[in-house]
Amino acid sequence: MIKSSNSALASKEMIVRAIKDSFIKLNPRTQAQNFVMLLVYISAILTSILWVASFFGWKDAPVGYTLAIAIILWFTVLFANFAEAIAEGRGKAQADSLRAAKKDVEAHKIPSPEEKNEITKVSSSSLKKGDIIIVKAGEQIPADGEVMEGAASVDESAITGESAPVIRESGGDRSAVTGGTTVLSDWIVVVVTNEAGESFLDKMIAMVEGAARKKTPNEIALQIFLIALSIIFILVTLSLYSYSVFSAKLEGIVNPTSISTLIALLVCLAPTTIGALLSAIGIAGMSRLNQANVLAMSGRAIEAAGDVDI
Repeated sequence: MIKSSNSALASKEMIVRAIKDSFIKLNPRTQAQNFVMLLVYISAILTSILWVASFFGWKDAPVGYTLAIAIILWFTVLFANFAEAIAEGRGKAQADSLRAAKKDVEAHKIPSPEEKNEITKVSSSSLKKGDIIIVKAGEQIPADGEVMEGAASVDESAITGESAPVIRESGGDRSAVTGGTTVLSDWIVVVVTNEAGESFLDKMIAMVEGAARKKTPNEIALQIFLIALSIIFILVTLSLYSYSVFSAKLEGIVNPTSISTLIALLVCLAPTTIGALLSAIGIAGMSRLNQANVLAMSGRAIEAAGDVDI
């Protein structure tokens, strides 16, 4: 009951944060990252301007009609932002738990494995690649590294979620240790293999937040295709407006087809749904893999994971 209550509370907080992020993502710079949604965003602004202009005597279409189109377009933009924010929210929740494991701890630096007693206490954030440290039972490993000497039982549950401790020892394929894990017994001498900010935890946090995901060739090709389709439909809509003006003059009609109607037609023709959910799908895929303790370094890895069954 407690677990389900906490889960419901976390979901509620995630939804509230996603709603806030939906409005924050209305920033033009954010919208410009997705051409299709930028098109819908500009269309929503134009219809809103047309609705306001109708109160000053310039009526492109009935006021209620223009307002309805503007509301639908803004809802479409906000829904796309909300879907992406929900996917990012799950990643941020995982990143927060990883940051809890990645804290600045005291590291015991030594000149060499033979000089274990000459310990210099330094901050883990000041460690550099090649530094040698000694970690004893009950202490947290301050940085990623390779075991040079000794053997110890290590608790990696904070990183992998695996409750059973693992043995890490010098030599062989069990010598790698990860910063943020805890030595449960004995001691090990470790040489740091990563600079500050480049550890496994740092990379994992960046990945789950969607900040460093590489797009697959398929994803890039699809994005180019969506942009090409959108440009074609823009040209089609402009042609329809020109034809409408020409026909209206021939028939002696004052008003051609309204701009609001053509904007609505453009958004309907454009691949809005795919464009809106494309980034959210990628982020959600990475989040699902991270729940299984799998770190996807690219979109191609996410696609490959779709063919894997356990």
